[in-house]
This record gives sequence, structure tokens and C-alpha cells, in this order.
Amino acid sequence: MNRRCILSISAMTVFGLASVPGSAVGQEKSLKDQLVGSWILVSTETTSQSGKRYPYGTDPRGILILDAIGRYAVVQGRVDRPKLKSAVRRDVTKEEFGAAAMDFAANFGTWAVTVDKALARRVEGALNPNLEGIITKASIGLVGDTLRLSGELNPVTGERIDAVYRRAK
Repeated sequence: MNRRCILSISAMTVFGLASVPGSAVGQEKSLKDQLVGSWILVSTETTSQSGKRYPYGTDPRGILILDAIGRYAVVQGRVDRPKLKSAVRRDVTKEEFGAAAMDFAANFGTWAVTVDKALARRVEGALNPNLEGIITKASIGLVGDTLRLSGELNPVTGERIDAVYRRAK
């Protein structure tokens, strides 16, 4: 075989491999890349330092969004929360609004996968302002389109979380 033929075959091979999806060439996505996207809450439970459990009911609703540049947002709550007397927040009492907020959680900030393959989140804003500025860390269990996060919810109070999500489609 002459050099020209070998170079042509090599160039075609390289071009062919470049056009095949990465997973087909043995290039597996990083854990961070696998987590990027929207995740629908399946179940969640918070446990206090004393062991008291705070479930969000048998059919919690929520979403976890992890973007590719390291930003996240999470919102979750019970579906059976009491309705407010008005849809206008300023038309209800603080007590009524506070009772509805007790079974609801929302926060946003930055996220990263640590070297020990945990999800670290730095809370920038939250329904509960006491969470702002903290960094939480949860172990990641990822099987197919199911994500399980287990770990600290609040390192100051010792609260822990166990949440299961499925990839939004």
C-alpha cells in the first residue's frame, strides 16, 4: 500500500469516528454532564437531627434544574397544602401565608460535583432566608433516568434529605 492510500484511509477513519456520537466511541459523559437537565420529584423526606421525619406527602410535586454552567433551582411542596383565601399574596394574612409556606421549599444557587462524587450546592436565595449562604452536600445515586440525592440539607441544623427524582422528558 502506498502512503497516499494509507493517508486516505486514515483520514476517512478519523472523519467517520468524529461523526459517531461520543458514547459509541467509548467516550462516556462525566457525572456532571449526566446530571445536567430537569428532574421531576418522585419522593422526598427531610429528617431532623433528633430523627423527626418531615415528608412532603405521598405525592410531592417539585423540580430540580441543574444547568451546564453550574446554576441550579429547586422547588418542591405538598400537593395537599391548604388553599389561601385569595390568589393575591398581599390579600392574605402573614399567618395564613406562613402556614402554606411550611410545606413548600424553594432555593437556587450554584452546584458542582465533588471529587467524592457528591452534589454540592451553594444556596444563594431561598424561601427560608436562613439557608442562604450555606453549602449542602448530598451523595448521588444515578441509575438510568432515576436520581437519588441523600445527605445534608442544612449543615448548621443537621437536617438531612433523601430525595428521588426522574429525568424530565
